[in-house]
Amino acid sequence: MSRRGLLAVCLLLASCKRSPPAAADAGTDAGARATVSADAGPLAATGLDAGLDAGSGDGGPLASVTPPDDAVEEVHPLAVCDARGEAPLDAARRYYDEGHFDEALSCAAQAAAQEPDLAAAHAERGAALASLDRVPEAQLAFARALAIDPGDPDALLGAAHLYAVQLSSTRERDELGALYAERGLSQPATPPELVPSLALVAAMAFNDLGQADQALERAAIVLAREPANAEAKYEKALALFELCRFREAKAAFASLLTDKERAAHAHQHLGLLLEREGRWKQAEEHFAQARALEPEDFPPPPLPSPEEFKTQVTRALADLPQDMRSDLAGVPVATEELPSEDDLLANQPPLSPTILGLFRGPSLNEPCDGTETPCRSVALYRRNLARAVRTPEELREQIRVTLLHEIGHLRGEDDEELAARGLE
Repeated sequence: MSRRGLLAVCLLLASCKRSPPAAADAGTDAGARATVSADAGPLAATGLDAGLDAGSGDGGPLASVTPPDDAVEEVHPLAVCDARGEAPLDAARRYYDEGHFDEALSCAAQAAAQEPDLAAAHAERGAALASLDRVPEAQLAFARALAIDPGDPDALLGAAHLYAVQLSSTRERDELGALYAERGLSQPATPPELVPSLALVAAMAFNDLGQADQALERAAIVLAREPANAEAKYEKALALFELCRFREAKAAFASLLTDKERAAHAHQHLGLLLEREGRWKQAEEHFAQARALEPEDFPPPPLPSPEEFKTQVTRALADLPQDMRSDLAGVPVATEELPSEDDLLANQPPLSPTILGLFRGPSLNEPCDGTETPCRSVALYRRNLARAVRTPEELREQIRVTLLHEIGHLRGEDDEELAARGLE
């Protein structure tokens, strides 16, 4: 199997490294207003390579480090590359294909030392470092490769995978992963065999960013070339769910129940879909299956009774600063079980079924048009909020944060502005 093929296998196993969809999705849109400003998404960002978090003082795999107290740490130099008659870069690729990442790193480092301006050598070094979980060094290696050749397909795929799959999900990492993957897909010189892997990483990143329409398109690219790709099937199912195409999503998740790697997530989403239909008993059976298969990812939610939840929301409202309470005067704050389909579909693309709250109506700076009664309102969703956290204490905090998010919409902020303030 080639190095590119091995990376594709890593992508197929990536679902076990990503945040659990139930928890991650619940926190993606912590309450979205009924009319959301157009989201330019990660492709509107500038400074593609500027966001690389290269770590502090990381000089690469061959650098020694002098701590502040001047006590010199023991240096562990790389072994000499045993190229076995091959060019160092070819040897690095062979070792990588064989799963011998230390040897791959030694030979890739030698190739980079011999040809410092060879992007492929730094990309290969980055791939080996990433596989050895030496993340800051891998970031630097990929950054150097892309500084030399911004269109190097292997560097783009490796960097995209590092940010969107290997590292834990954050908005900035997912945006950077999507940028790299999309750049790779747009390069005329990208080898055809890399297209499915790039599209799959893009689908993962877009789903994590809440851009399900784009995720669905990228998953379709993968499945057109690899119809049996289980990870692409999962990303497609997730995108269908997020786009409120519930009947298609149910069939897609049901087809994944026999997939060991994805069965827990399939059960969880089938539970969410059945719950929306009011089939509570069947939904709980699927939730229980998800918990049994992956208890760490799907713990029992700290679900308060409807009365207890309403009391917690009332307390959170009372604890708000005076200016926020004043802005909420005349704006009812309701507690609901789940978002209605009408509310979700009022926006295009639809809002996520896992939103934690919703602000309906125009901001305070805009006039009411008479179509809403009342003009403005806020809803908090008991079941989604409970699934977004693990403890009653976290639930109380998430209620507070969600209220702050909705008040931000009331005051005219969009989701991007709220995310920049830490109120995603």
